[in-house]
Amino acid sequence: MPNAGLKNRPYDLLVVEDNADDVDLFTRVLQKVQADMEIEIRAYAISNSVEAAARLQDKRFDMMFLDFNLPPPDGIELTGRVRASQVNRTTPVVILTGASDRGLMTRAFQAGANFFLFKPVDRRQLVRLLQVALVPIDRERRKLQRVRVKCKVAIEAGQDHLDGETLDISLNGMMIKAGRVLPVGSMVNVNLKLPQASAPIRMAARIVRIVGNEHMGVQLESIGREESERLGEVLVPMIAAMFEAGK
Repeated sequence: MPNAGLKNRPYDLLVVEDNADDVDLFTRVLQKVQADMEIEIRAYAISNSVEAAARLQDKRFDMMFLDFNLPPPDGIELTGRVRASQVNRTTPVVILTGASDRGLMTRAFQAGANFFLFKPVDRRQLVRLLQVALVPIDRERRKLQRVRVKCKVAIEAGQDHLDGETLDISLNGMMIKAGRVLPVGSMVNVNLKLPQASAPIRMAARIVRIVGNEHMGVQLESIGREESERLGEVLVPMIAAMFEAGK
């Protein structure tokens, strides 16, 4: 079952299904499952897979349910795009299908799918699937939870050097304010100067988001064990307190 400290936060689910009757059935089953599991679910239903492919680039979902038999891109191709995206590459993906086909399953798993769910969706099967899936989902949500911490930071990209300040930090990234920005996709080395720390935390990262002319979203790509533990010592108590308070 999901961690008690996370129950106050809704789970955002993306459902990509072009059959209106299947969407209606799935939504009604989800409503019953919420009561069974005492959780809140916000379902975002999209019937057009092209629209869904664009949506997964700018909003993070806790879980995705993708119909296999969609007009291009179909559920398997859409799964590949999920895994290639910066925002949702770790999001659990469930393939919805009306047929049991081993070849289909193999292709889906190779593309990055995590689960299969057969239509018509059964309430008990969906409960069991969510009970399994919400454990890593809750762990990932903690990892991605940002806390407002202002720290000095130095960014190096080859011969380029920027000084800035964090606006918020999570266990896998941070938002940085600097005098200028670097292009999205740039690989950088980050030196994070935590309060009261004797030495900065050094990590490799990638620029994944630009906001205006001086804000950059940075995703950690590599960090040593000792550095990771030092970062965790600062952030984990703050994150735990936020979840305990139901924020």
